[in-house]
Amino acid sequence: MARILPLNEGQQTHPIREAFEKHVREHGGRITNMKATLAHSLKAFEVYMQWYILYEEVERILGKKLASFFAYAVSHATDCPLCSTFFRKIIIDAGHSPETLELTETEQKIITFGGAIGKSQGHIADHVFNPVDQLFSKADVVILVAFAGQMIATNVFNNVIETELDDYLLPFLPPVKSTGEHA
Repeated sequence: MARILPLNEGQQTHPIREAFEKHVREHGGRITNMKATLAHSLKAFEVYMQWYILYEEVERILGKKLASFFAYAVSHATDCPLCSTFFRKIIIDAGHSPETLELTETEQKIITFGGAIGKSQGHIADHVFNPVDQLFSKADVVILVAFAGQMIATNVFNNVIETELDDYLLPFLPPVKSTGEHA
């Protein structure tokens, strides 16, 4: 069970309802458990929803497919079940398997970069940073790093709160690996 439960409709203030309506109008989608939990603080909700602006820029830079792979790599590396499953859904809905992604050399460099940022809280080796730095403008690299940081912040929030997965994500949980042990 989540440490802080999402606000239900009866608990939402008028400013929160307006913020939800604006968010859905501008970005589509739904008010998820994470968003309804952030709504305990209007400021926190507003700050975290800036994620969408950065993600749109990442999609512009990398394209839709690679943007979702990049976000998945960051989320997977930070062990965030909610965000990893969210991006697994996007990847699967696009016809790909997160377990068997077929990547070009350039795509692999970007995925490695995202995973390294998530795993090491940004302390990444030059041999991981430099190939990405050479592929993009400085402004684009700043966007990618800023987005990865925002993604990590989202992952930390969900991990600390233990935000429950929304029902629509349950079918997209990763397969359970067998340990090979028998009872």
